[in-house]
Amino acid sequence: MTTTATNIISATVIDESISTATPLTPDAPAPTSPKSAQSMHADALIIGFGKGGKTLAAKLGAQGKHVIVAEQNNQMYGGTCINIGCLPSKSLILDAERAQFSGESSDPDKRKQAYSNAIANKRQLTAMLRSKNYHKLADQEHITVLDGHAHFLSASEVQVDTAQGPVVVNADKIFINTGATARIPDIEGINTTPGVYTSTGMMEVDEIPERLVILGAGYIGLEFASMYADFGSQVTVLQHNNSFLPNEDEDIRQAIHQSLEAQGITFITNAHTHRVSQAADGHGVLLEVAVDNADTASANTASADNSTDNTITHIQADAVLIATGRVPNTEGLDAQKAGIALTDRGAVQVDDLLRTTAPNIWALGDVNGGPQHTYISLDDYRIVLSQLDEREAPYTRKDRKNIASVTFLHTPYARVGLNEQEAIAAGFDFEVKKMPTAAVPKAQVMRHTEGMMKALVERGTHRILGAMLFAAQSHEVINIVKLAMDLQAPATQLRNMVFTHPTMAEALNDLFA
Repeated sequence: MTTTATNIISATVIDESISTATPLTPDAPAPTSPKSAQSMHADALIIGFGKGGKTLAAKLGAQGKHVIVAEQNNQMYGGTCINIGCLPSKSLILDAERAQFSGESSDPDKRKQAYSNAIANKRQLTAMLRSKNYHKLADQEHITVLDGHAHFLSASEVQVDTAQGPVVVNADKIFINTGATARIPDIEGINTTPGVYTSTGMMEVDEIPERLVILGAGYIGLEFASMYADFGSQVTVLQHNNSFLPNEDEDIRQAIHQSLEAQGITFITNAHTHRVSQAADGHGVLLEVAVDNADTASANTASADNSTDNTITHIQADAVLIATGRVPNTEGLDAQKAGIALTDRGAVQVDDLLRTTAPNIWALGDVNGGPQHTYISLDDYRIVLSQLDEREAPYTRKDRKNIASVTFLHTPYARVGLNEQEAIAAGFDFEVKKMPTAAVPKAQVMRHTEGMMKALVERGTHRILGAMLFAAQSHEVINIVKLAMDLQAPATQLRNMVFTHPTMAEALNDLFA
């Protein structure tokens, strides 16, 4: 989960629960006629305090440019990653692993305390980072931070509705950095039932849910499933179809699926949630789910009305997590007033230089429809900077190479480049390198031997086409493979490289042998 700031409509408050009086979108100050608005001019206006935007603001401000940063939610300084995404979730994941390893998660009282401590640690971390990010910009002489909802009036004017009144900013250059927001499925009762959360609200729940149902078996859903299973929750994942990580190779899918089931996670596929409501006893959430060709008897939290296909299953949980994806955050931006085109998925349409269809307006991060990673938002900053600073080498989205990704499960899964099914489809002649994680000495030392490592090497050239590492510390090791691929180093380079010992990285010697 690594995305940019959610300024325009998401501005998701830290206690986001879509079941309480707190809405998904906090009320912005009512728009006021621009005639009564205060006016400001800026060399650059950045809408959203995300990774790409805040980095660009700091750079331009240091160059003496007058920069205005508009952020709707004062709990989102620094962006999604540090507030509601990568860093808080990984803090909780690490604390969950510690609780599982120490045995705390198997003791009800210790489990509650471990979870409470983890939430407190996470809040302390995000508060520190949020303050640091705010002051890094606001304390600069040439940077002004405006708290308020920003929307276009024209291609050069943006109105920011602040608590003190509207401010109309006329800017020479405008950068949209509003990120993405959780996609809420059209399910009866999902917006009004207490105990239903997006990932943002889930990370603010003070008491650990003994029974957690997750809607969606994508990467975010699986991370939370693994984390809460480590904390000791009884987790059930509902997937609307019969596919599990369809973009991964079959052997990888099976390895991850078996690992998660070994954690005690129950998967129900072909599950279509029709209704969400408060449980009759007033405690928890009741889900009405139609299940096709699913073995509901295996679901510990589920009780099927009958055993035939297409049955209605009722599942009761203490909390429900919506993990059905994220969508670009453009609603309320009034992009059409600036001549900014949107894609059919609602993202800001950009070219390889991240230019929108309006002159002198760019879009960075999740809002432009690219991969939803904070490091992509940072790389977007590099693309924009290469156009603004003649000292920078030209750089476009086409120049990006071998973007790695990580899913932080109990055993992390990291990947870069092509997998087997993609390499076949592309017509490459290659060989598959595979080895079990248990064969790595460091894995034995850590007593974390689960998983497998896999790589594809083109025959003849020895070029590395891709790697899939389902292993302890794979989130670190994958960067070595990426660097080798970026430098076009042959697989023999990693095969013969002298690594320190014992490390997980030295497994690359054997993997590429």
